[in-house]
Amino acid sequence: MKNIKYLFCLLPVLSFYTGYAQKDTSLVKNNTTTKPQLPIIDSSKQVDAIDVLYRILGKKAAETQRQKSRKLNFSLVPAFGYSLSTGFAVDLTGNVAFYTSSAHTENLSEIDAEQIYDTKGQIIFTSRSEIWAHDNDYKFVTDLRLERYPEDTYGIGTGTPQSKENPIDFTYLRTYFTVFKKIIPDFYWGLGYNLDYHYNISQTGNADNTVSDFTKYGFAPQSTSSGLTLNLLYDSRRNKINPLGGGLASITYRDNFTFLGSNNSWQELSMEFKKFLKLSDKSNNVLAFWSIAQFTWGSVPYLDLPATGEDMYNNSGRGYPQDRFRGKNFLYVESEYRFGITKNGLIGGVVFANAESLSEFQTNRFQKLAPAAGTGLRIKVNKHSDTNVCLDYAAGLYGSHGIFVNLGEMF
Repeated sequence: MKNIKYLFCLLPVLSFYTGYAQKDTSLVKNNTTTKPQLPIIDSSKQVDAIDVLYRILGKKAAETQRQKSRKLNFSLVPAFGYSLSTGFAVDLTGNVAFYTSSAHTENLSEIDAEQIYDTKGQIIFTSRSEIWAHDNDYKFVTDLRLERYPEDTYGIGTGTPQSKENPIDFTYLRTYFTVFKKIIPDFYWGLGYNLDYHYNISQTGNADNTVSDFTKYGFAPQSTSSGLTLNLLYDSRRNKINPLGGGLASITYRDNFTFLGSNNSWQELSMEFKKFLKLSDKSNNVLAFWSIAQFTWGSVPYLDLPATGEDMYNNSGRGYPQDRFRGKNFLYVESEYRFGITKNGLIGGVVFANAESLSEFQTNRFQKLAPAAGTGLRIKVNKHSDTNVCLDYAAGLYGSHGIFVNLGEMF
């Protein structure tokens, strides 16, 4: 979900189940992978929001039917909220989790979608998927977006103050598609295609009447980046929605070519690391780590530069609005402790801290650090896919703070 900084009110949470029975969605019975060192508590034996709703309504038969049939696990969360940057917003987010075979010998697959409208003109549709083929031989990843996205930007680098606020507006089309092939268990190589198309771009100018970094960098009313990617991936997570062990390490090289439609030729090297440590055999409490490094060279369009919250799921940099910091190079680290609050698994909590640095405009060096920290609640909305609604409060520099909402763990 977009890192939208708003106070929210969740409407009723809906979940649907059909098909094959399944047990713990975090642990795949796959003889090609090693089992976790600590046993995982079966989340399907816990309580989620729809169980609570059924009990309130006295629908015991419906609750029993949920236990018998759950091939596809849908979660749907409508919400509305308000912030000074977005105005009133209406949001509908959903995902479906499933195995691609009845034997459950592959990792849990997921498709998610989100639609957002707000009173300041933002209209956002996103759909992302990570689908595992039988026995994890292949992984298919897509990231599709169509956005009309007015937002406040602040220039290039981590040291940009609030006085450099420059409202911009644009329409954005993204089409990413990657196919991964297994080399050995948990290791993959992949090929992909990435398209970023921004058009109808306009800017208001800096609040302090100085020349904006967008203008200095090279303002254009339209930009197209179209390129191929070469990928190396290690992924030992069994359930990416809520990992209880394992980890991820990826390296992606992207080359954008004018013969594919790019305005300019430019390149990017991205590296990402995630690790999840289960700390006890008596709970599913997890200590999680996340880091990102992105380096670009060539004539990168301004809106394609690495920026806060521009990872695949728009969750990096809690404590700051999306695109608060931007630069040609990007370094990011985060750590989070996830713990249960109620014994039945319905409610949990997190504490987290992160820090990011983006290279400065003139020097292209990392000179400043932007830390942030916060805490939040987890409400289980689908115990069979172990999906939580994340409600986090985070604060960073320059008075930046807010509430961040997500369906599924932030990373």
